[in-house]
Parts: sequence; structure tokens; C-alpha cells
Amino acid sequence: MKNASITLYGIPNCDTVKKSRAWFAEQGLDCQFHDFKKQGVPASQLPGWLHAVGWQKLVNRQGTTWRKLDADTQAAVTDDASASALMQDHPSVIKRPVVEWHSAGHTQVSVGFAPDQWHAWRDAAPKG
Repeated sequence: MKNASITLYGIPNCDTVKKSRAWFAEQGLDCQFHDFKKQGVPASQLPGWLHAVGWQKLVNRQGTTWRKLDADTQAAVTDDASASALMQDHPSVIKRPVVEWHSAGHTQVSVGFAPDQWHAWRDAAPKG
């Protein structure tokens, strides 16, 4: 798969991230790991993620980080801009992993453990 590159964004101790990284390894797919804790949330990538999947899917409103936020902070998250600011301030509120699949000049984004989607992207990727 010389024509595809994969970046997996998340937190290393997250069980879903661990499961996703293991899946890519089992499939023989190389993926670069971007650690939100060490490297932060890449502000340059957020607009693309928001466009691809929407802030409602990116913000994990069932997670511990969200539940620990005060009600005013939660209520203030109403659109891409407010969600982006929250994700920059609290990386753990992002549903994980976020996977970017770059192939043939096109980027696709998934959120969460999505092996069916990744299989489809792999199978559709040009072979090189």
C-alpha cells in the first residue's frame, strides 16, 4: 500500500486506541500514531475532521472528561468553533481514535473503532 498513509490520533492508554492500533498491525497496515497527550490536538486538522464527521461525533459526551466539565462549559458547546476550542483545551473529550486515511490525494476520516470502514478504504485504495 505505497499509495496510502494512515494517521491514528488518540491517547495510548485508551482501550479503543489500543484495539485500533492492534487491528492495523494485524492487517499489516502501517499507521503513524499521534499522541494527544504528548503532541496535543493538531489545530490544523480540526477543520477537516469537523467537516468530515461533525462536532457532535467528535465530542465524546459519554466520556469521563465531558462529565467532569461544569454545566456552563457543556452548554457552551453548540457549533464547530466552540467544539474546536473545547477539544483544544481538553483533548480527552475527543472520541477516539480519529483516523485519517490518505490515498490518491484524498483524505477520509473516521472516529472510533471502525474496522468495516477501514476495510472498505483499504480495498478501494490504489495498489502501488
